[in-house]
Amino acid sequence: MTRPLPMPVRQRGRLTTLGVRVLTLLAVAACSRAGGDGAIIGLVTKTETNPFFVKMKDGAQQAAVSQAVTLLVGAGRSDSDNAGQVAAIENQVAAGARVILISPSDAKAIVPTITKLRNDGILVIALDSPTDPVDATDGFFGTDNYRAGELIGAYARARLGNTPPKIVTIDLLPGHPTGAQRHNGFLTGLGLASNPRESNQNAAPSDIVCSGDSIGDQAKAQTVMENCLQSAPAVNVVYAINEPSAAGAYNALVKAGRDRDVFIVTVDGGCRGVDDVAAGHFAATAQQYPVRMAELGVTAGVEFLRSGKKPSGFTDTGVALVAGDKRDGVESLTPAEGAARCWGTK
Repeated sequence: MTRPLPMPVRQRGRLTTLGVRVLTLLAVAACSRAGGDGAIIGLVTKTETNPFFVKMKDGAQQAAVSQAVTLLVGAGRSDSDNAGQVAAIENQVAAGARVILISPSDAKAIVPTITKLRNDGILVIALDSPTDPVDATDGFFGTDNYRAGELIGAYARARLGNTPPKIVTIDLLPGHPTGAQRHNGFLTGLGLASNPRESNQNAAPSDIVCSGDSIGDQAKAQTVMENCLQSAPAVNVVYAINEPSAAGAYNALVKAGRDRDVFIVTVDGGCRGVDDVAAGHFAATAQQYPVRMAELGVTAGVEFLRSGKKPSGFTDTGVALVAGDKRDGVESLTPAEGAARCWGTK
């Protein structure tokens, strides 16, 4: 049994009483299930509500139980809430965590906090999203986001055939490496550019007719799409950074009566997203495996706690295209195959 969770200390970031209660309850629950040897691992995701991170948390909790360690979980309030993530980290460290698994909301702003943790002997592993620079953490388990973008770009090119693309891009936020990699990979797969993996670069103005940032949020993405339909009605393909953004774009298309002549490609591959591919709401999605990320992260954390061994570099947890209609020259899973794998171990 691990030692009791101490009373929360004053935090520099935003930390609510509710957040402390959630952390305490999760710690006690994990302890009662695991009955471990005092090892504590913290997981900090971007939000508590995005289904992707809910699944990541579930995978981490299952791995913690199987390996007899205690897991503490926390999150920011949005995909851009760095202060909330810092507060969650500080609370977990105060509770005794010697390993932090994090999906960074702000790849650069979180680095000073991570540097301090590592200087104090705490292992830090990035899940899903890297820091900037990538080697600010001890290791990174996640999707090759550039490859994910390439897959949906290649599919969009095959589906368009000889029709010139008129693209709306619904991106993440400026300067985030995950957003840049998916965006640039998409354009490369579509055959419009050969872009670097980092800062966003665009195709010719005639190809991208409108763009906006959603911060991965469905409501914000719907607003971006509604505005783009007004300013660029010739759109025929939408690139969305993730499935919540794709869902927002689809709602806007339905509202405007454009859902049959504009198709959406996106990244995530969750069960609901795969269902949306099967229903024809999305043309294709690049499927990620957050459960695998979480399993590898917890396993690496346990290894560090018990032997001092650290991971290093990037570990690719896999990505596969799920498409409603197969296209020649583009390898893809059917929606049924994608549903069997959704967000699980590849």
